Amino acid sequence: MTIRADCACKSLIKYHEELCGDKVELLCTDDSYIMILADGMGSGVKANILATLTAKILGTMFLKGASLDECVETIVKTLPVCQVRHVAYSTFSILQVSRDGQAYLVEFDNPACLMLRGGQVCPIPFRLREIAGKQIKEAHFPVRTGDIYLLVSDGVIHAGVGQKFPFGWTWEAMAAFAAAQALSCRRAAQLAERICEEADQLYDSRPGDDTTAAVMRIVPAQIVHLMTGPPSDPADDERIVEALMEGDACRIVCGGTSATIVARQLKRPLMPTLLFADPDIPPIAHLQGIDLVTEGVLTLNRAVALLRRYTAAGPQLKGGPDDHLARDLANENGGALLASTLIERCTDLHLFVGKAVNMAHQNPDLPFDLGARQLLVEQLKNLVQAMGKQVSVTYF
Repeated sequence: MTIRADCACKSLIKYHEELCGDKVELLCTDDSYIMILADGMGSGVKANILATLTAKILGTMFLKGASLDECVETIVKTLPVCQVRHVAYSTFSILQVSRDGQAYLVEFDNPACLMLRGGQVCPIPFRLREIAGKQIKEAHFPVRTGDIYLLVSDGVIHAGVGQKFPFGWTWEAMAAFAAAQALSCRRAAQLAERICEEADQLYDSRPGDDTTAAVMRIVPAQIVHLMTGPPSDPADDERIVEALMEGDACRIVCGGTSATIVARQLKRPLMPTLLFADPDIPPIAHLQGIDLVTEGVLTLNRAVALLRRYTAAGPQLKGGPDDHLARDLANENGGALLASTLIERCTDLHLFVGKAVNMAHQNPDLPFDLGARQLLVEQLKNLVQAMGKQVSVTYF
C-alpha cells in the first residue's frame, strides 16, 4: 500500500497582535509526509520568531534524516528557557507518515494529537521518553486510508475560557466537535477551517491566544492525467493518447490541437461549447472519456495564476482561501476548473507534454509567460509539488 495524505492548517492570531505565535510546517518527501506544529510562548513577535525557529529547525533536521534525540537536543540548546517559569519558550508536535503506512508521532508539551478512525476518536499508544532533560511523548503506529489526524495549539482547547466555559473548550469537547464535522469535510482544509471558526466564536471573535489547527487526512490515490500540446513527431500521436488513457485517472486535455488528436485517436466526436464563463478564457469542450477539455496556453496561464495565489500565503492560510480566491476558483471557466481539480481532486499528477512548436505562441506581442508551453508546464509542476502532491512529466 502506498499512502497519500491531504494536509492543511489554519491559524487565528491573538487579538491585538499582528503576528501569529504558532507555526506549521507541511513537508512532503519521496518517503513520507511531515506535519510540524510549534507554539511559541506568549504571543506577538517573540513567539512568532521562536515558533518559526523551532518548526524550521525540526523540519530541516527531519528532512536530513536526523534522529528525534538529535532534533530535541538541538532545540534545547538553541532556544532559551523562561527564567521565571523554567519552561521551554516553544512547544511542538511532529507527525510523520511514511508512504508504507507507518506513522511516527512526537509531542512536547502540546495538546495531544487527535486520531479519528471510522468517525470515532481512537487512542494513540504513547510512551514517555526523556531527552536532554525534557519529557517527550512518542508513538509508532500504522495508519489506514480514511484516518484523520489533528494537531492543535493550546489556543484551541482554551477557547472560551472565562467566557463561555470556565475551563475553556477542553480537548474532549474539541475532539467530539471535530469527529462530527469530519463526516461532512471532504478536504483537510475544510476541517481545519471549521475548528478555527468554532474556536473564534468561543472567543467572541477576539482570540485570547494564537490558535492553530493542522489536519492530515490519509486518502486514496487520486490520479490526474493532463495532456497538453501535440508531439514533435506526429507518429507519436498514438503513444501520447495511450499514455493519457492508461489506468484509472481523471483525464484532462489542454489545447485545441491536442483535443483534436485525442478525438481522432479515440474515434469520438469533439463537441465545442459556446459558453464563455469568462471573456478572457476560451470555452471548454466535451469529449467522451475525457473529464475536462480546455483551450491551451491561456487556460494553463489562468490555472497557474490561481494556483500561485493559493500557495503564496503559505500553509497557515490554506485552511480557507480568501473570499476572492474562493470565488475565482468556483468559476466555470477552464482555468478555474483545472486549478480546482488539481487542488481538490489530485494526489498524483502525470503530465504528458507535446513538444511541437506552435507558431501562434511565438508572437512577440504576447506576454512572456505565454510564449512557451514548456515554461507554463514547469510552473504548473512546481506549484502542484508545493502543495505536497506527486508530479511526473513525460515529453513527446
